[in-house]
Amino acid sequence: QVQLVESGGGLVQAGGSLRLSCAASGRTFSSYVMDWFRQAPGKEREFVARITLSGGSTYYADSVKGRFTISRDNAKNTVYLQMNSLKPEDTAVYYCAAKGSVAGSYDSWGQGTQVTVSS
Repeated sequence: QVQLVESGGGLVQAGGSLRLSCAASGRTFSSYVMDWFRQAPGKEREFVARITLSGGSTYYADSVKGRFTISRDNAKNTVYLQMNSLKPEDTAVYYCAAKGSVAGSYDSWGQGTQVTVSS
C-alpha cells in the first residue's frame, strides 16, 4: 500500500498561485491513479482533479478547469497540483488519494494540506 504526504499549502491572495505536491512511498506509485480532493469548512469533500497511470489523461472539476493543472512524475513518486488564479472559494484542505484503478476504491489518502485564499 502506498503512503501519501501532501505539502505546498499556505496563504495566498486572490489571483495568486500555489503548487501542491503529494509524495508517495513505495515502488508501485506508477500503478496508481492519483486524485486531488478538497474539503472546505462545513462542506463535503469534493473531487478536484485526476491523473491516470502514465499521466496520459487528466480530468478536472468544472470549478477548477482552466485554472488548475494536475501532473505527475513517476520517477519522483510525486503528483502535483498547480493552482493558478486562485479564488477565496478555493480555500480548503487539499488531499491527494491513490487508487489502483479508476473503478476501484481508494487505497490511500494523505493527511491534507491547508490552502487559504484571501480576498
